[in-house]
Amino acid sequence: MTITPDICVIGGGSAGLTVAAAAANFGHKVVLVERGAMGGDCLNYGCVPSKSLIAAARHAAMVRDGARFGVNAEPEIDYGAVHRHIHSVIASIAPHDSVERFEGLGVKVIKAEARFEDGETVAAGDTQIKARRFVIATGSRPRMPAIDGLAAVDPLTNESVFDLTALPESLAIIGGGPIGAELGQAFARLGAKVTVITSGAFLAKEDPDAAAIVRARMEAEGVGIVDHAAVERVSGDPSAAVLHLPGGRTVAAARVLVATGRLPNIESLGLQAAGVATHPGGIVVNKGMRTDNRRIYAIGDVTGGPQFTHVAGHQGSLAVRSIVFRLPVSFDADAMPRCTFTAPELAQVGLCEAEARERWADASAYTAPLGGNDRARADGETEGFVKLVLNGKGKLVGATIVAPHAGEMIATYTLALAGKVSLQTVAGLVLPYPTLSEAGKRAAVNHFGERLDKPWLKRALSILKRIP
Repeated sequence: MTITPDICVIGGGSAGLTVAAAAANFGHKVVLVERGAMGGDCLNYGCVPSKSLIAAARHAAMVRDGARFGVNAEPEIDYGAVHRHIHSVIASIAPHDSVERFEGLGVKVIKAEARFEDGETVAAGDTQIKARRFVIATGSRPRMPAIDGLAAVDPLTNESVFDLTALPESLAIIGGGPIGAELGQAFARLGAKVTVITSGAFLAKEDPDAAAIVRARMEAEGVGIVDHAAVERVSGDPSAAVLHLPGGRTVAAARVLVATGRLPNIESLGLQAAGVATHPGGIVVNKGMRTDNRRIYAIGDVTGGPQFTHVAGHQGSLAVRSIVFRLPVSFDADAMPRCTFTAPELAQVGLCEAEARERWADASAYTAPLGGNDRARADGETEGFVKLVLNGKGKLVGATIVAPHAGEMIATYTLALAGKVSLQTVAGLVLPYPTLSEAGKRAAVNHFGERLDKPWLKRALSILKRIP
């Protein structure tokens, strides 16, 4: 059977579902091809289950931490109930991403693997799809490092760790990026003995000052962090693994979790037949999310760019604007915010300080420590800061926040960058007192305070003071 829709979307995760729903609402005939679970990695193995686990762990930590506020208690962890909570949250969101919902929107959903036969035809099961435009949104999967003996211990990944119904007594995590940090802290708070091992720096892609604060908190909570130490080999079995590190050091753990990055899901797509170029990270696209074949777009993790649900959704929106409205679009990676949901959270938008100084020799950064924020003092959460990054002309080009609720606080600076808001406007914001958001305003005020400390200005103010 051959069908001829306006748009064929390959992949039912955040990116693909954004395109399918919007295009169908705008009157386009849409076919969605998905070989696995609707909702993709975010719903089933990523954001939703991980944040549900983190929420449970946060409550455990709050109970333990109550003593310093005069509230004494010790949590009793029922990991079976934690597991049920995680999957109940997934189940509550799943209908929004379901086949039934999208068919109700007018989208034809085909549950099969998609493969390009040529530059304008996709085969999915017994159906041939000749669409005017194709959108590849097949996402990514965990990268499994080539470590001798690793497969023999049945390592967990983000695709299997949330199926655990019992808390492992100990957990070794290979990888010190956001996934390793978030899950490492969460499992430690729930009672597991956790060691995070990374071949490079811990949270290497983040501002080093911010990463150091997260690391210090995690170590204070009992997480062992071993950086700049690649795992050389693994011995043991699935219930008792031993990781061998340089210098003869070993780490023993009941389970091993691998969090060493992602691979694009492109192998089965037949991209060569479609004239679509790839690179080691995924599919090659221009800033308009188009591949070398003008009929074919690629969005989300499969392009190898910033791998976040909100970025995938945004790229889906760009594809819709281009396909449906024929408008020029351009993806700006610098404008994309991100957050690592540890405690404290670490959020970033735009350039971090080091990146800005690489572009502009006269770039600057202004930091407001949480220790000077009244709300942080009241909450007993003074570890962290807000750092605003400026180019040589004093224009805001980035913000780094390490604080409770940093993921919420970064919204102000995401909007400021998107709207090209001046730092003077940020400094003049009137914010509720006492809130953590005041720390960002303080960082902006610090910039202007430094500029005011000039001899000529002091002389001018002295003259003005004498005027009746």
